[in-house]
Amino acid sequence: MNLAGQIKLFVTKQRGVYMSDRSGVPIRQKKTILCFGFFMLAVITAFSLVSAAAAAPPQEELYLTILHTNDEHGALIPHSPTVDFHPQRENPTVGGYARLASAVNEIKQKKEPAGEPVLLFSAGDYIGGSPYSWLVPQGYAPELLLKQKIGYDALVIGNHEFDYGPDILADYYLEAGYPAAHEQTVILASNTLAPPNHPLAAKDLYRQTRVMTLENGLKVGLFGLIGKQAVSYTTANYPVEFAEQHETAREMVGLLRQQGAQVVIAITHSREEEDIDLALDVDGIDVIVGGHSHTALHDPLIENDTIILQAGSLLEYLGQLELAYNQDNGEVRIRNLENDQPFLLRLDHNYPPDPEIDEAIEEYTVKLNALIADKTDGRFEHVLDTVVLSDFEVPNYPPLQESPFGNFVSDAMRLAAWEKTGQRADFAIQANGSIRGSINPGTMPHALGKVAVYDLTELIGLGIGPDGVAGYPIVKVYLTGDEVRRALEVAVLLAELMGDTYFLQFSGLRYEYNPQNATLFTVPFLDLPIPTTRAVVSAERYVGEGRQGFDNDLYEPIEWGDEELYSLVTDSYILSFLPMVGDMLPQLDIVLKDSDGNPVPEEELGQMIIYTDSGELKVWRAVLDYAANQPEGESGLPEMDAYYASTAGRINPVWTIPFAAWAILLVLLLFVGIYLLIRRRKVRRRAV
Repeated sequence: MNLAGQIKLFVTKQRGVYMSDRSGVPIRQKKTILCFGFFMLAVITAFSLVSAAAAAPPQEELYLTILHTNDEHGALIPHSPTVDFHPQRENPTVGGYARLASAVNEIKQKKEPAGEPVLLFSAGDYIGGSPYSWLVPQGYAPELLLKQKIGYDALVIGNHEFDYGPDILADYYLEAGYPAAHEQTVILASNTLAPPNHPLAAKDLYRQTRVMTLENGLKVGLFGLIGKQAVSYTTANYPVEFAEQHETAREMVGLLRQQGAQVVIAITHSREEEDIDLALDVDGIDVIVGGHSHTALHDPLIENDTIILQAGSLLEYLGQLELAYNQDNGEVRIRNLENDQPFLLRLDHNYPPDPEIDEAIEEYTVKLNALIADKTDGRFEHVLDTVVLSDFEVPNYPPLQESPFGNFVSDAMRLAAWEKTGQRADFAIQANGSIRGSINPGTMPHALGKVAVYDLTELIGLGIGPDGVAGYPIVKVYLTGDEVRRALEVAVLLAELMGDTYFLQFSGLRYEYNPQNATLFTVPFLDLPIPTTRAVVSAERYVGEGRQGFDNDLYEPIEWGDEELYSLVTDSYILSFLPMVGDMLPQLDIVLKDSDGNPVPEEELGQMIIYTDSGELKVWRAVLDYAANQPEGESGLPEMDAYYASTAGRINPVWTIPFAAWAILLVLLLFVGIYLLIRRRKVRRRAV
């Protein structure tokens, strides 16, 4: 018997109980039965609706796979080091666009039978660092054209895209076929504000959003951001400015939802800390594909129901996120674990190079080789030429300390300037932010101990000079000994306040400093640190020949008040910051001078660039030459001086009593003195 029949029988029984001789049912009992009947009818109706809903099939989930990379930095070929690569043998190299193409194609082929769409994104900094990016100022667009061939759907503009300035960036996008190429690989820059008359904006070379309707009907909304720290790291973005990130994101999310986007993806060049803040502050972002901090997130971060991703750097990994979108409730869930799929795929020898991409890279290699030969006066003719042999790593770590590779680079700059000008160069400085890694010699039998042109230049090849050729040029200016002491105070202050990127490596001097004395205290509410300008305990200059040695007899003190002129070598980018110090801290003002002691106006600092027969003396050229000039070994090739296997005591932190402790002690003594004085007066009054 069904439920309706059971209820009818029950009601009939109740009527039998309450039936009377005349009317059949007493009034009170009749009302009760009627109410109960209506109640049971409502139950039957609700049950029927529930049964019908249960019988109706649920809406299907829509699947999507997101592949992503970030901070590729022009690393077109396998590296770490490049000399270890071998197309037929297992080898420890990682990355390369040809391997990336193979991995992407393999995943797409796996997803195709089920009709699952695959999207491929880059979170910015695809140029800058690798010598292949030196082709950008020459009018080529290797990274972006290769990305189009591989099948990228969207990418954002990072800080290193501005390394050569907005005008060259606009030419780069035009060379890659934009604005028409947006239909294939859209460039997203939602908070980038180029002036309306600048080619980036006037020629529609970047977009704010895109809504994509995928093969399975899923609508995906995309927007892109450059983060706060990344903006602070841009070196040549004028006149381009950037809008506030969270306000922009809120606006973009609202716009995309209005346009019917079911899944909203932010592609950001920010770092994971900023991505977390974004997710917590802005609702409605389903996925953040991040970059900038070079973080390899082997498991995504999840904040406020937002999935946060990042895939390391230099194409060591391809990120992979498998998603499901629920059409009933709009929820997005991760499928990687149920499908036993890792979130990061290591692009190693297991992915053979894609032949088509490999051939395209070779065409760019030919162009790069010609540029290298021209700018090294023919000394090096191929990006994989061996420069030097080494049986040890020359590291650029640990952070916030003197490093062996920092010593190598600064020595190279100082001695190259000395050689090219024929005049002594007393000091050289270089920042850790411009030193991109360590020298790693080859480990495979076919490459044992070799260090190639590529492996050196990718470590120190950032920037551009007034000549329009990639690489910061070396400049030579003069400071007094007193200003050298101020420069050391600035170095300590920068490292303490702004981190390892601004830590300076030195050649031609050594010094001791107390990091605790960089600042006296920080003003509350303003977050304004007050520098002591006396963190450096002692400083000495090296007066010997060649690279800086250990002989104490070859060092002379640099004293406060020393008015003698000394020559300082650095690159054009660092030089541009030195005059700014006096604007913020007048007590540490540094006036750049020529060899006669005359101040050099800021607009004339370009005249202090050192030139060779082939043009500006680039930092990367100085490093190549210095490596090639290392002592010749039994092999007949230069071999790395064992001096650079470790540090050399140039930058020495010491732990003296900090000024803050002295200040506290003085305050305590003052209070004690006041207390004793008051007590003494009271004793005198009692005596009277």
